[in-house]
Amino acid sequence: MKQLFYRATIVTGAGPVITDGWLVVEDGIICYVGPAEGELHAKPFDAITDLGGRIVLPGLVNTHTHAAMSLLRGYADDLPLKEWLETKMWPMEARFTDREVYWGSALSVLEMIKGGTTCFADMYDHMDQVVRVVEESGVRASLSRGVIGLGERDVVRGKIAEMARFAKEYHGAAEGRITTMVSPHALYTCPPDVMEQIIAIADELSLPIHTHLSETKKEVEECVATYGKRPVFVLDEMGMFRRPTHVAHAVHLTEAELDVLAERKVSVSHNPGSNLKLASGIAPVPAMLRRGMTVSLGTDGAASNNNLDMFEEMRLASLIHKGHTLDPLAVPAVQALAMATVEGAKSLGLADKIGTLEVGKEADFIVVRPTEPHWVPMYDPVSHLVYSARAEDVLDVYVRGKPIMKDRHVLTMDEERILYEVGHIVGEW
Repeated sequence: MKQLFYRATIVTGAGPVITDGWLVVEDGIICYVGPAEGELHAKPFDAITDLGGRIVLPGLVNTHTHAAMSLLRGYADDLPLKEWLETKMWPMEARFTDREVYWGSALSVLEMIKGGTTCFADMYDHMDQVVRVVEESGVRASLSRGVIGLGERDVVRGKIAEMARFAKEYHGAAEGRITTMVSPHALYTCPPDVMEQIIAIADELSLPIHTHLSETKKEVEECVATYGKRPVFVLDEMGMFRRPTHVAHAVHLTEAELDVLAERKVSVSHNPGSNLKLASGIAPVPAMLRRGMTVSLGTDGAASNNNLDMFEEMRLASLIHKGHTLDPLAVPAVQALAMATVEGAKSLGLADKIGTLEVGKEADFIVVRPTEPHWVPMYDPVSHLVYSARAEDVLDVYVRGKPIMKDRHVLTMDEERILYEVGHIVGEW
């Protein structure tokens, strides 16, 4: 199928903004992006879409979520991370079955689609249910069965085996839209023997590792008390960073730790909304960027954010670092947009497929309506996407050239049913 999208303002992420641009997609692959092309117009298309000056940009990539936790949105707010996890989240999550994870994940994916996210990284339990949601919805995802390595040894061994089985079985599933990683939850929840087993599985399966790192000051202090070293050095000595590694949060890091992460090419998911809400702190993102590190954006779960709005994360990521460093250039708009698109693709090992709108890449893109009052006047589309746009401005979402939302109607999911089922589950608690 050959599709033409014309009269578009195209933010490719790989060059200057194209006004009155054309995007041509054939069988899900971008085969032309640029100014209006007369010769191309003479050739037949199966579908032609006049975008009337709307903005086209790469689909957003959310590089750290716990999708099923949407069921706990607002359940426990305004608490420190340790108390929030141990007294509120973990007891409730222990009640989750396949049913809760399926519908909670469906709710999150629905929200992400409506906010322009076409790809997300998820770490949780009952992950076969997340696979179902991804397959049905048409989005793209990097999935992993997270392992908390505390408790009875037989139970932990079972979790590790399930993680390995899941990663092996579903890598490349959903016609290649699903990739997998292995995921020890964090150093403070996985003893050394558990970490070493998971690293060995990553080596065996040739897969990346996704973990939480140095989210809170207390976590780091406890690591030093236990191991005599800060978390980055402990994980490096364990051999984790031999594998491509993607870490979430990375808030409390020294210059020496940053040097190690940069040298090992560890990518970071910056989660500004969650980190602010849980009072975890502000990650040293400008220092990471100065070292050439790959820094992307994640929302974390909806229980700690409390939404999955990547436009909000872009704006936060740019603003908080300006205020924190007193440098207006700390994270410019163009950098924040890259963190939500191409840097996210790099973090998940997908930069050869998505993240920018270029010939040869898969056609994951979104269409944004720039006509609401908060868009007017528009001197610079990139600036407005970061500082002015809202999730509700997204009109259309495409993955591999297939529409999964048109005019804000999600085509691949039953929104009414999802909201009903979630309400029914929560009503039973």
